[in-house]
Amino acid sequence: MGNDTKNIILTGDRPTGRLHLGHYVGSLKRRVELQNSGEYDDIYILIADDQALTDNADNPGKIRDNIVNVVLDYLSAGLDPNKITICVQSALPALHALTFYYMNLVTTARLSRNPTVKAEIQMRGFADEGLPAGFFAYPVSQAADITAFKANVVPVGEDQLPMLEQTREIVEKFNRIYGKTLVLPKAMIPENETQRRLPGVDGKAKMSKSLGNCIYLSDSAKTVKKQVNGKMFTDPTHLRIEDPGHIEGNVVFTYLDAFCNDRHFADYLPAYANLQEMKDHYCRGGLGDGVCKKFLIQVLEETLEPIRAERAKWENHIDDVYDILRDGTLRAREVTNETLSEVQQAMRIDYFNNRNIIKEWEKIIKEQHI
Repeated sequence: MGNDTKNIILTGDRPTGRLHLGHYVGSLKRRVELQNSGEYDDIYILIADDQALTDNADNPGKIRDNIVNVVLDYLSAGLDPNKITICVQSALPALHALTFYYMNLVTTARLSRNPTVKAEIQMRGFADEGLPAGFFAYPVSQAADITAFKANVVPVGEDQLPMLEQTREIVEKFNRIYGKTLVLPKAMIPENETQRRLPGVDGKAKMSKSLGNCIYLSDSAKTVKKQVNGKMFTDPTHLRIEDPGHIEGNVVFTYLDAFCNDRHFADYLPAYANLQEMKDHYCRGGLGDGVCKKFLIQVLEETLEPIRAERAKWENHIDDVYDILRDGTLRAREVTNETLSEVQQAMRIDYFNNRNIIKEWEKIIKEQHI
């Protein structure tokens, strides 16, 4: 039982839409680096369709249809099914059983104090419409996901740390009551600020399809140009080129922080040696937003063009995409079923795996007649 020697990562996404640059900066790029590092025995990427249904139960087709989009984005961004396992949450029955067992180890009061849950409830307007029980308990579902794969490393943003802490509490309580069975996971926090949160092009803190402020990995070059030139928030006080500009809150520079390097200047904007020189010029005045946006578009295209090309290849082989997802899910089912068996054994509710329980029952019956 447990996982004292292996390094295992679990991460994933809710399939509510195509993945965008925020996903790429916040997780996808890092996942590719991790898969190629050779430092991990197993990396599981979970498509969390069950959790997506907690606030999309009235539109399951949205979730079903976007599973293929998410897998295509994974493959086009460089995730390699020969090095990682991509799987579907709803096709892993062990996760459902573990969620139910763990729910008995968590109080509603504790769940209601989870700051991530509180923020999500407010963001989705559940306070007014009524809160689905499944959504309220989704930190328990995440605990089931993490422990089922015996993951000891979970890449999370700072806003998701309370979720991982909830998992750690469940693991510690389970191990205390039933004996050491579950692996205690730790968080892997993004290494720098630009990996933690990429705002929407309009400056909103979160990219959202409903707000129309995303740049998707699958967007055409024309769409990317339109989003940057037409919607990207800069500095509202920078009315004339000669006006001093401000970097803080200027989305163009936030994206440049995330995507550009010194070589991009040598290739596309040789007037500057690096981003700091460009920022200094903008702040003192004399650098227009149009020049900044044109440079950003060139930088983004360098990232997005190969992703687009790779996606186009996979789109012509959807049967292969299906097989990758099916095979990964079957492998994941074996792993998660093993954990469920260990959990039931620890709880001594594996009634039909050990006939010694007959002797226990016989003893109980005899004692009742004494």
